[in-house]
This record gives sequence, C-alpha cells and structure tokens, in this order.
Amino acid sequence: MTSPSRIDMLPIESAALKGNRLGDPHQRDLIVYLPAGYDEQTERRYPVCFLLSSHGRTSYYHISWNQWDETLPQRLDRLIQTGQMPPVIVALPDAWTRFGGSQYLDSAIGNYSSYLINELVPLVDVNYRTLASREHRGILGHSSGGYGALVNAMQHPEVFGAIGCRAGDMYWEYTAIPGLSHFHQQLEKWGGIEEFIARIPETQPKSGAFWEAIHTVMQSMAYATNPDSPLGFDPPVDLETGAIIPEVWERWLQFDPIRMIDRPEYQTALKTMKSIFIEVGRFDEYQLQVGSRLLHRKLDQYGIIHTYEEFPDGHRDTSYRYDVAFPMMVKALSE
Repeated sequence: MTSPSRIDMLPIESAALKGNRLGDPHQRDLIVYLPAGYDEQTERRYPVCFLLSSHGRTSYYHISWNQWDETLPQRLDRLIQTGQMPPVIVALPDAWTRFGGSQYLDSAIGNYSSYLINELVPLVDVNYRTLASREHRGILGHSSGGYGALVNAMQHPEVFGAIGCRAGDMYWEYTAIPGLSHFHQQLEKWGGIEEFIARIPETQPKSGAFWEAIHTVMQSMAYATNPDSPLGFDPPVDLETGAIIPEVWERWLQFDPIRMIDRPEYQTALKTMKSIFIEVGRFDEYQLQVGSRLLHRKLDQYGIIHTYEEFPDGHRDTSYRYDVAFPMMVKALSE
C-alpha cells in the first residue's frame, strides 16, 4: 500500500535573518509537502517547487483548513492522483515579518532573498530526494509572492529553471501610487512613521487603511533602503506636503519588473527558463492586469518564450488557479 502524502516541518536557524532590524525571528520552520509514495520509492528523486506567500499571508495559510476550498496539500494530491501533473516536492518558506512581508528581497527588512537562495534551497536538497539542479527547480507565487518568484528567478537563473507569477506586483504607477497618495494622511492619524511602526502589533482594528499603510512602509523599506537613516529607509513622499520625492521614487522604479526586464542580464536569465507562466485576473482590484499585460508585451518584444493567461476574476480568493500554474510548472521541471 502506498503511503499518503505528508507535511514535514523542517527547522532552520537562519544566519541571513539573524539580527534583522525589525527583530523578526531567525529561527523558522520550512513547511515541505512530500507526495504520496515518497517513503516507499526510496530510489526516486523529485522536482521541487518553492511557493511564496503573498503580503499579509504566512506559509501556514496554505496548509490550514478552509471551509470553502482545498488546502494546498489536498490540491496537490488531487492534481497528482488524477494524472494532471507528476509527483513533486513543494517547499513553503516562512518569510513573515513585522510588516507582513519583505518582497523577498535583501533590504533593511532583512536578507530574505539570501535566506531563500543560500539557505532554504540547499536545506531542501540536503534533507530530501530532490533532483538538485535548476532544471528541476521552480518558484511561483501570487501577488507579492508572484513578484518574489519573478525577481528571484531573474536574479538567480542558476538556482531556478521555471517561474510562475500569478498577479505579481508590477507597474508601480498603478499599484504603488494610490497607496503613496494616502500615506501622509494615514501617518498623521497614527502620529508619524515611528509611532505607526511601533504600534503595529497593538493597532486595532487592522482596517483597510492600516493594511495600505503597512504595505507602503514595507515597500519603502524594500525599495529605498538607507542604512544611515534612523528608519532604515527613505520615505517616498514628503511627510508635510504628501508629494512624491522624485529621487526616492526613481529608486523604487529600479525594482519594478516592468523596468527590470529592460536590462539585458535579466532578458538573458529569462531566456534560460524551461517555463514562464504569467497570469492575472481581468478584474484585479489593484489593477495588476495592466502591469501583467505590459510584462507580456515586453516578453514578446524581447523574444522570451512564455505563457500568458487572463481569467475572469479579481485579485483575492483565486487559489483555484493553482490548478493551472502547478501542472504547467511541474511538467516542465519533470522533463
């Protein structure tokens, strides 16, 4: 009888996260999904997918009971059992921070890209029977997780050979400026940046305005790190007038995938991928369909082979689309 799939919790003491500015823990658990039959088929090796969580979500979200949807392990079991994709190992990094995320970059928030690339990837290969090469290793995610997947694969094509970017953050003119336009007003209500940051855990209710402000602080720290600033970053707007500070905004734009893809080294990296899947809902509440369309156009312009899909839905509650993203990636990684 074949053993069922199972979830492992793999502890790690991260050197990359130790001593981070926010005081977030450097001792974490990496959640790992192992497919049915893993324990019996001791000679078999498997491709690996790293699934990155979106802003405000943790890795535990994917394995928690949901009254209206499958858990990720249930979804993976079904996709494998019905022959829609080959068996795969899936790793779920814990990248939660005081700000709800990090964009999976090395910044004043912490060295979350180094944590992923230099610590978690080798940890999985050492502890499990993986096909331990970039040809059999992919990275995917939704929203901020989609951004992290795309950017880390572009920056580390020696590590990842496939990308799944589902409604990833991009085109800051539409996705960042709305939050920036409210930022100074929101901070005034909380008594300034320092007071807002200090009161994050105790602030109630954690309203839409709270999440917009915390997301803007997180982006500011990720895209405009300044170790010489008491805050660790340069605010993107003048906190008196509310106007965007042009030189800081230019630093933000360097992290926008729509600009990043114009760099030859990233075009070269993307051309080495076995699979690139970009998708977005046509009615995305954050207008991420605009950035995704622009990315799709630029990928075509630069001759980068990819699959692009739009579907008739919004930004939230679209995990059912992993029924498309996972099989596409796992089939490519299994070849």
